[in-house]
Amino acid sequence: MASLGRRMTGLSVLVADDEPLARRRLSRLLGKMDWVGAIAEAGDVDQACRQIATSRPDILVLDIQMPGGTGFDVLERLAQAPPAVVFVTAFDHHALRAFEANAVDYVTKPVEPGRFAAAMARARETVNSSSQSDRIAELQETVASLKQALNRNERHTRDFWVKAQGELVRLAPDSILHFQAERDYVRIFTADGDYLYQESLASLERRLDPSQFMRIHRGAIVRIGAIARIRSAPFGALIAVLSDGSEARVGRTYTSTIRARLVG
Repeated sequence: MASLGRRMTGLSVLVADDEPLARRRLSRLLGKMDWVGAIAEAGDVDQACRQIATSRPDILVLDIQMPGGTGFDVLERLAQAPPAVVFVTAFDHHALRAFEANAVDYVTKPVEPGRFAAAMARARETVNSSSQSDRIAELQETVASLKQALNRNERHTRDFWVKAQGELVRLAPDSILHFQAERDYVRIFTADGDYLYQESLASLERRLDPSQFMRIHRGAIVRIGAIARIRSAPFGALIAVLSDGSEARVGRTYTSTIRARLVG
């Protein structure tokens, strides 16, 4: 937890997201809103619940997928004075229909500042107009219906939406060759080009289908179906040659896994 800024007046906000980069970016956006007061952060479910219990934020900006549970687990553990909630999610467009149908405000990753500002304005209105009893009933109904709807969506079949030349481009998982870490981002490589994606490789790995993708290096994940062959390199190293002819070096700590899974 870290408190990034405190004003004497304004609504308090808790940002709950397991990615430090995402928390920093959201906190910066919140800091530009003159009606926002205290801004605090939490990196997992337990931390978020402790923060809510002690500081009673007016608004909760909540990621769905976090260590120690999900954003839904946070909501289910709230006391009888729940904050207004804005979800931050990487779910695909089909899953987002569940949010829309339940009138829950949300922003998708990568977060667009204008959309986030609109969601926060709506949360502000909720704080100022809704009674606690109404908010409790709405949250209970929302959590139940969202979990049911989202569970019907395959967790590992999400497409990736990336920005390219001012447009959003959809990348299906089976079009991806490999992912390469690039600081706090990931570069996605396909046969048609490469795209920068705002998510860390560690976070991305947790939501990829392990039957389709595997990590071969601390900085690289490949789609198994894109591996054309494995060739040997000096000193017992391995190189994964992909279907487009590009190569990805297998990290030393991943060599035994590759041999066991692919080479036999």
